[in-house]
Amino acid sequence: MRSYTRHKLKQDAFRASTTETISWAVEHQSKLVAAGIVVAMIAALAIGGWAYINYRDQQAQSELALAIQKYDAPIRPAGTPETPEMLSFGSAQERAKVTNAEFTHIADKYTFTQSARVARYFAGVTAHDLGDNATAERDLKDVAASSHKEIASLAKMALASLYRDTNRNSQAIELYKDLADHPTASVGKDTAQFLLASLYEQTGQPDQARVLYQQMQKSNPASPVAQLAGQKLQALGQP
Repeated sequence: MRSYTRHKLKQDAFRASTTETISWAVEHQSKLVAAGIVVAMIAALAIGGWAYINYRDQQAQSELALAIQKYDAPIRPAGTPETPEMLSFGSAQERAKVTNAEFTHIADKYTFTQSARVARYFAGVTAHDLGDNATAERDLKDVAASSHKEIASLAKMALASLYRDTNRNSQAIELYKDLADHPTASVGKDTAQFLLASLYEQTGQPDQARVLYQQMQKSNPASPVAQLAGQKLQALGQP
């Protein structure tokens, strides 16, 4: 079972380094992380289990799974009525408000479990969705300090996005550098480098961005990331 979990996490890491994922991250920088990637990671962890899983953590997992399903529920088009056949929300704000309360409740109720860390991460994500950046930063910092490197790295990436949104670019740069230097299955080196390079572009530092894109091209020339980096280099032009 553990070998299956490791295999699943490696598959998720590969997906995280594809052009689609990185393009999403760059295009939607105000969003903290693609829920689908996180759901896949949580599912993999749930399949493999944790060494110290007990009855209380199993309860937390059940509640967390339901809350994540709600967070992943679609937003209804304007004027579309709610139907009992499918869970949906009238707006992203409505969805964030409902799920933030649930994630916070799980994190507070099941303290010291792995599920509580994941719930706290999503509490930070949804707090940012609601514009409560102070609470989001507090929750994400808490998770980023966790000993569980997969969820901690996701929290760091989310925190970097929050810093970008609040014009604290130097702090975002430090987090991206740390993620690139310490890659995990949930946040690969290419993903962190690409986000860092895009921030350099955004803040008028094309030379630093160019160096990172060149590194991505050299590390794996045939990869989708290298191709995307090449396109970025062409757009930047010669120094």
